[in-house]
Amino acid sequence: MSKSFFISDIHLGLQDEGAEKEHIRHLEKLFTMVASYGAALYMVGDILDYWMEFRHVIPRYFSSFLCLLQELSRHDVRLYWFSGNHDFTLGRFFTDEYGVRCLYGMHEMLIDERRFVIGHGDGLDRSDIGYRLFVAMIRNRFNQRLLSSLQPDLAIAIMRRFSRMSRDRNPGENGYESDFLQQYADALVRQKDFDYFVCGHSHALKKKLLANARSHYINLGTWIHGSYPYAIFDNGVFSLQELSI
Repeated sequence: MSKSFFISDIHLGLQDEGAEKEHIRHLEKLFTMVASYGAALYMVGDILDYWMEFRHVIPRYFSSFLCLLQELSRHDVRLYWFSGNHDFTLGRFFTDEYGVRCLYGMHEMLIDERRFVIGHGDGLDRSDIGYRLFVAMIRNRFNQRLLSSLQPDLAIAIMRRFSRMSRDRNPGENGYESDFLQQYADALVRQKDFDYFVCGHSHALKKKLLANARSHYINLGTWIHGSYPYAIFDNGVFSLQELSI
């Protein structure tokens, strides 16, 4: 069991009931594959379109996803979740309940003797001061405690509003975001040695050689338009796949 699976930008909670059910059906199929064949699952940000953690309440809207995650956690699979610009702050819940390692920003990781740089991809543009201030505000511990002390329906409504604000600031699927992430990876590979740069955020599904003609830029795409991309790294080969039912 050596396969590593990757997903990003599912945005559960964004779309209508029919689309949400399709997302869950495809996630169930993917998680079954991961449980059977996977050594690790890397969730590379914006799995949820928003998230609010409380001490004594679990948001009902994501109950189906949480049941799938709980079932997957019972298998000998390493689970990683890289926070995105919608699932802003993951807290302790996913770690304590499901054994998920929650991470922020870009991380260097060694997977089957290959060097990876993995992260959602938001916040890499140092010139976007407004977004950096927005992230600092939403991930501030005092602000998080303040939100979690509110009546849950009100707190979740505020978080959904924050999610819309993030979407308005970073609409995704635009040329700037896609080009910037690839250019960032091209610049980074000139500074350090790695095999794969894996991200999401721009919703632009892509696998492309970087400037050194050896390393690869990978964008995992999105599920919000009715396609269901994911990736597998197996025996030194990274491949983009698509789920079908």
